[in-house]
Amino acid sequence: MPDQITPIIGLIGGSGLYDIEGLENRQWRRVESPWGEPSDELLFGTLSGVSCVFLPRHGRGHRIPPSELNYRANIDVLKRAGCTDVLSLSAVGSLNGDLPPGTFVIADQFVDRTFARKKSFFETGCVAHVSMAHPLCPRLGDALETAAREIGLKHKRGGTYLVMEGPQFSTKAESELYRSWGCDVIGMTNMPEAKLAREAELCYATVAMVTDYDCWHPDHDHVTVDAVIKVLLANADKAKALVRAVVPGLGAARGPCPAGCDRALDAAIVTAPEKRDPALMTKLDAVAGRVLRAA
Repeated sequence: MPDQITPIIGLIGGSGLYDIEGLENRQWRRVESPWGEPSDELLFGTLSGVSCVFLPRHGRGHRIPPSELNYRANIDVLKRAGCTDVLSLSAVGSLNGDLPPGTFVIADQFVDRTFARKKSFFETGCVAHVSMAHPLCPRLGDALETAAREIGLKHKRGGTYLVMEGPQFSTKAESELYRSWGCDVIGMTNMPEAKLAREAELCYATVAMVTDYDCWHPDHDHVTVDAVIKVLLANADKAKALVRAVVPGLGAARGPCPAGCDRALDAAIVTAPEKRDPALMTKLDAVAGRVLRAA
C-alpha cells in the first residue's frame, strides 16, 4: 500500500486577502529560502483541525507589485513548511461576458504572457523539464467546486487564465486579442507561480476572483482601481468562506496524487549526476530533494 500523506494546506492570498480568519494556534513565522526573500512571513495555524500555512502574495499592506514578486522564494518556503497542497487565490478581470464581477473561476488552463520573471528553479548546472499540459490539480479543483456549491458561491469550473506582465492594465486591442484566443480571465500573478509549484511537486489549484470586465466591455472600458477594490473587498470575504468550506475535506490522510502532481520530477531532470552544480543542488534541497536524494 502506498505511503499515506498527511496533508498540509498552503494558501496564497491575492489582492485584498492578507490574512485568514478562523485559524487557530496562529503564529506568523519567518522561513528562510536560498532563493531570496519571500513576500512575507508565513502564518501557521489549523482550520477545523487541518494544518494550514498562509502566505500573503503581495505582503501585508500590499507592498510588492506582480513583476517584483519573488515567486521562487514563495513556493520554496511553502515547500519547506511542509505544504503538500496549495490553493492560490487571485483577483482577475473577466474576458467572458458570462463571468461578471463577483464570479469565482476554478481555472484549469493558463496562457503565460509574462516576460520579466524567473520561471524555474532549474538553471545552468541542473536542467529539468516538467509537463505543464494540465497545469492545475483536478483533485483540488473537485474539492473547490464541491465547497463552492455547498456555500452557494457563484462559480465556474474550468476556464483559461491569461497571465499578463502588468502592472498596467490591458489596452483594448490586447483585451480583444485575448478574448479571440478563448481566454476567460486575465490576471498578473499565477505565472510563474503554477510552473514553480509543479517543479516543487506541489498539488496546486487556482481560484480566480473576478473584479471587473477588463476594458473590452463597452460599459467597462476604463478599469479603475477604485472600482476594482470595491468588488475585491467583497470577493475577499467570499474567498475566506470558500477556504473555511474546502479545507476540512482536504485534511484526511491520502495516497499519492492521482494526477501525478507530487511526482512531477520523476523523469524531468536531464543533467547527468556528475555534471550537476553542487551549489545549485543545495538550493534545490526542498523543491527537488525527493528525486535528488534518490539519484
